[in-house]
Amino acid sequence: QVQLVESGGGLVQAGGSLRLSCTASGRTFSSYAMGWFRQAPGKEREFVTAIGRNFVTTAYADSVKGRFTISRDNAKNMVYLQMNSLKPEDTAVYYCAAGSYATTSYTYAYWGPGTQVTVSS
Repeated sequence: QVQLVESGGGLVQAGGSLRLSCTASGRTFSSYAMGWFRQAPGKEREFVTAIGRNFVTTAYADSVKGRFTISRDNAKNMVYLQMNSLKPEDTAVYYCAAGSYATTSYTYAYWGPGTQVTVSS
């Protein structure tokens, strides 16, 4: 089992950057693919990015390609989301998830409580 906690959210101006971190507890972190999802007010939760257990396989939503980068450090049980060139439409609660590699939420069994990201125009 894995427990996840996100950090690093906050308020930033459009064009700025933020780095989200997700800390995982549990000895089996390296056996899970990791994903980031987000949910804006009044909208469905949506896929942002994912990284496989092998560090190499990644996927990004079209809306964030070229701006966001996912990475992981299995030695530290951490996964990161570097967000550059932020836009107001990136405003959402961002969730870290652990499970089987996919671009949908259904295969991710473990979720953090989320961290708020607000991008002002």
